[in-house]
Amino acid sequence: MTDYALDTPRDHDVSALPPRTVGDAIADLRAAREEWRSRQDESRDVESFPSRTALERVVSLLAAALYPRRLGHFRAVAAEEDTFVVAKLLAALTDLEREIGHELGYWQREAGAFEADHAATIVRLFTATLGDIRRLIDSDVEAAFLGDPAARSVDEILVCYPGAIASLHHRIAHELNNLGAPIVARLISEIANERTGIDIHPGAQIGARFFIDHGTGVVIGETAIIGARVRLYQHVTLGARSPVGATRDDVRHRHARHPIIGDDVVVYAGATILGRVTIGARSTIGGNVWLLSDVPEDSVLVQPEAVRLERKAGLDLRDTLLGQSA
Repeated sequence: MTDYALDTPRDHDVSALPPRTVGDAIADLRAAREEWRSRQDESRDVESFPSRTALERVVSLLAAALYPRRLGHFRAVAAEEDTFVVAKLLAALTDLEREIGHELGYWQREAGAFEADHAATIVRLFTATLGDIRRLIDSDVEAAFLGDPAARSVDEILVCYPGAIASLHHRIAHELNNLGAPIVARLISEIANERTGIDIHPGAQIGARFFIDHGTGVVIGETAIIGARVRLYQHVTLGARSPVGATRDDVRHRHARHPIIGDDVVVYAGATILGRVTIGARSTIGGNVWLLSDVPEDSVLVQPEAVRLERKAGLDLRDTLLGQSA
């Protein structure tokens, strides 16, 4: 096996590298960095970008404060529960304020100076939403329990179900996004995406009792609006028709690019709904439906059901697929 460490002199003098693979790679990487930086806005302080690792810890601490027994593993007597929550919450908010401060530093040269207590103000306002966040997550867990006959308990859903995990992250990220910490919020949403395969932009507005069944591959765009008691299945996309700037649409279509889903709507697996279309309340969208236009209330949209071929036609098609046709 090649000892690549031998390609680099101990004094790290790059000019002393022999003309070998690693030396060439270092030169190429330097050139690539310089090309990239020449095209970017150097007004931003890249070193201040928030830490994903730190935000993973923040979410874990917030989850423990929100659900001390189920997610925080609190096992002491009930009288000590608030003390446990205080400890978790103070640790979470301290780290969160630091990461929001990093985000503000990242934007500062471009946006101008922020007040010294700006990050603290965002955290204080976020703290005031924690009760509502908990109630929304509770409603999502209850919706999953009622909607999935395989669920044995609400505890199983909160701890194990991808939809509930994604919901917890989104409810936190959405509030932070609204309060002016979009990068911190986006990092939290991407932590959930990595864990669950569910991609919800923190800007999306989602009503209570939201249930994502199975969940893998679900995508919900930034300006999507989802009503109460909505259920989505795996691989549903609530997306935009084209990237911003790719068309000459008016302001509404540029900044309201994703669907509006009414109350009590069910969207089955693989459905793709694109653009600022409205799906009326109590509608059902079948699997693999491709939809670009509004749907009235109480509608049912489905793809044509599969057709069973007669025996000879079926055998002929099978042989064709196997490359056995004459």
